Amino acid sequence: MAGENPTASEYIQHHLQNLTFGNHPEHGWSFAHTAQEAKEMGFWAVHVDSLGWSIALGALFVWLFRKAAVKATSGVPSGLQNFVEIMVDFVDKSVKETFHGKNAVIAPLALTIFCWIFLMNLMDLVPVDFLPRLFQVITGNDHAYFKVVPTTDVNVTLGMSLSVFFLIIYYSIKVKGVGGFLGELTLQPFGKWMLPFNLLLEGVGLIAKPISLALRLFGNLYAGELLFILIALMPLWAQWVLSVPWAIFHILVIVLQAFIFMMLTIVYLSMAHEDH
Repeated sequence: MAGENPTASEYIQHHLQNLTFGNHPEHGWSFAHTAQEAKEMGFWAVHVDSLGWSIALGALFVWLFRKAAVKATSGVPSGLQNFVEIMVDFVDKSVKETFHGKNAVIAPLALTIFCWIFLMNLMDLVPVDFLPRLFQVITGNDHAYFKVVPTTDVNVTLGMSLSVFFLIIYYSIKVKGVGGFLGELTLQPFGKWMLPFNLLLEGVGLIAKPISLALRLFGNLYAGELLFILIALMPLWAQWVLSVPWAIFHILVIVLQAFIFMMLTIVYLSMAHEDH
């Protein structure tokens, strides 16, 4: 931790700090040992823990679904096959009810988004000290930073939302053409005589899509993680009294935020395919 007997503030700050690797002005390429060092590394510093857990959980999702597909049978299905079929049917139904265009990419994309975000959110249920402390023991550094919930890192949520944003732009231009896309930004809703106002209004609305996607997911999971950290500061009996009910309630948040991100992605891409 931050010290032998960290204060509540030090404990919280330590748990909210990422394991950061970057080019420090004085120390060169290295891991940050303090929050100040991480800040001094600048924009191109990498949150190794967030990136590592994101990739690992994405690989877990691919492995589980591929395993279910390879071992799929028309006879008595396994528990994993049942789960995968339920997930696929659920996402497929959501896409059919919401997406009004024709695009074979949307359903696999929606499935990936939902399952990947769900797995990342699910890490919030791991006791807040377990994996960070295990990492400190393995590295031999009792002060090492280590966050395990990728969606509590705004860089991760913003990266995902920007990917969706680029798909919105791509399909808007592909379906409507450059002229049609620019026409939507400049000629609606008040016609060509209000072009600057239209551009401002529609531009803000377009940019707000990825920002709202990122901040909604980040804010809800960050708040949940912070509450778990605050509970961990309490006496042991209070931790049991408060953490179990909060964990049960937080399961709803974990699922709901993954579902909202998926559904908004489908809605935004559906709008991108609508050629007026």
